[in-house]
Amino acid sequence: MRKSEMHAAESVACLNKALTHLRDIWEEIGIPEDQRVQRTDAVRMHVKNLLTMMIEEEEGLKKRLLSSIGTCRKELDTLCEELQLPPFEEEDGLTMLQLESVIRTHLKVMLKQKTQRMNELKDLIQQDRELCDILCDNPYAISPDRVPSAEQLKDYSQHIATRNQEKERRHAEFVTIKRQIVLCMEDLDQMPDTSFERDVVCEDEEAFCLSTENITALKVLLNQLENRKAENEALCVSYRDRIGELWERLQIPQDERDSIAEHMKSSKKKNMEALHAELERLKELKMKNMQSVIETIRAEIALLWEKCFYSLEQRQAFVPYYSDDFSEELLAMHEEEEQRLKQHYEHHRELYDGVTNWQNNWTLYQTLEKKATDPSRFNNRGGNLLREEKQRADLQKSLPKLEKSLKTQIEQWEAEQGTQFLVNGQHFMQYVEEQWNLHHLEKEREKLERQMKKSKQTEEDMLYGTSLRTPTKRRLAGTPTPGKSRKMNTTSSISSASCNTTLRSICYSPSMRPPLSASKVGTGLRTPARGRTPRGLERNKENLSQLSGALRTMTSSPHRSNYSINSVASSYSEFARELSQASQSNSKARVLNSTITR
Repeated sequence: MRKSEMHAAESVACLNKALTHLRDIWEEIGIPEDQRVQRTDAVRMHVKNLLTMMIEEEEGLKKRLLSSIGTCRKELDTLCEELQLPPFEEEDGLTMLQLESVIRTHLKVMLKQKTQRMNELKDLIQQDRELCDILCDNPYAISPDRVPSAEQLKDYSQHIATRNQEKERRHAEFVTIKRQIVLCMEDLDQMPDTSFERDVVCEDEEAFCLSTENITALKVLLNQLENRKAENEALCVSYRDRIGELWERLQIPQDERDSIAEHMKSSKKKNMEALHAELERLKELKMKNMQSVIETIRAEIALLWEKCFYSLEQRQAFVPYYSDDFSEELLAMHEEEEQRLKQHYEHHRELYDGVTNWQNNWTLYQTLEKKATDPSRFNNRGGNLLREEKQRADLQKSLPKLEKSLKTQIEQWEAEQGTQFLVNGQHFMQYVEEQWNLHHLEKEREKLERQMKKSKQTEEDMLYGTSLRTPTKRRLAGTPTPGKSRKMNTTSSISSASCNTTLRSICYSPSMRPPLSASKVGTGLRTPARGRTPRGLERNKENLSQLSGALRTMTSSPHRSNYSINSVASSYSEFARELSQASQSNSKARVLNSTITR
């Protein structure tokens, strides 16, 4: 039995007990029956009215609970729809009070969540408006009166974060560009003219509108200022170059140069004006010193000709270089030619540097080749001979590689430019081939000179006689030797060594080998030089006639040496002169032969 039922039973028992007690009192008092009925009815009415009133109160409570449940349900459904949440589901087996309490509690939670979302939305909208004012962008598309969903708030927050990052980026870019603009204006000595320039330079950085249009306008303004600054710098550089050239040409003293030294580093407006004034002053001096300036320019042109490997024809093509009429027109032509040569050299610097490198290696190689034929090189000490031989071997390997590399570069350049790359008026490979040919011809000339020198020496030895003696053994230390005897031995040894060397060169040379009948020469050469007997003279005449015939055959035969002489006769005047002397000596020898025969 429920506790409430027990209390109800107790209430009924208490009521019955009270009525019994009243009846007893009424009995004792002696109240008549009809009054007892009235009094009992009064008690019943009081109890009935009390119970009715209590029932009405409880019924009102029930109605209020039902009404609250209904109202909360409607509000809860509305909030679930606004918050874009699933509808609220009631639990089974709940009383009115429990249901009303659960619904009301859930409603409070939903109302709190709605309030939080609206507050967050309000804050985001405020931030978005501030960013839009700064970035000059359109606001985010969201209703400020409608409760946003959690996903919408998340997207809105990400949008605000992105806009904040964009704001920071634009602000940093603006600050950087502003500093550059200020520096450019300072270098140009320029004040902000337009309202936009004043907003950029003079106004607070935080108040500047960071729109894409303004950032673009900033970049355009900076580009214009930088271009103007670059033009000024280029102009100042040209001023400095011209001033430096005129200083050197006019021989300006150092104290006058130092007076403008501060303007030779910066490129501001005041520096440009000072440089311009100095250049005008130097131009006036140049007009007053026309001849010396033109001669200085000619020296520079000649240096550029050397750097560009100009041929004599190319140099002579510039006729004003040889004019003596020193005028402004002549000066202008020289300056124009100098500028053209400088541009030409700079445009071909890489190739000319390669050719210069080859030329230096080629000169070194020729020097080492000449040293290789110098007998005195065996007398030096310190390993120079070994180093020179190693260096010569390296150059023999590196020169063809360098020529091949330059050939590839020149062919590529000529294909790109559509013109020929000339060195000394001819194609580079032709120039290289000509240098090698001249080198080989020079070696042939030297070889022929040595052969002719040996032949001449042999002819003289055969004509006048030379004693061939085997060198005697070296005497022991302390052995007394007469002075005259030592002198004769020395003379004989030297004569013998010279004659042996000369005869070996004649006998083994393919173009100068004497006939077989000359094998008797050795017998005649043993005759002492001082004691010429008739028999010795006869032998000398026979040998001399044979050697003269061999020399005539050598000089008239179409051998490669003869071809070398003919091909380089114009270049080697000295060689032609020596050859003429050799021919004259042959003629003298023939005359001498004829005289001796008579």
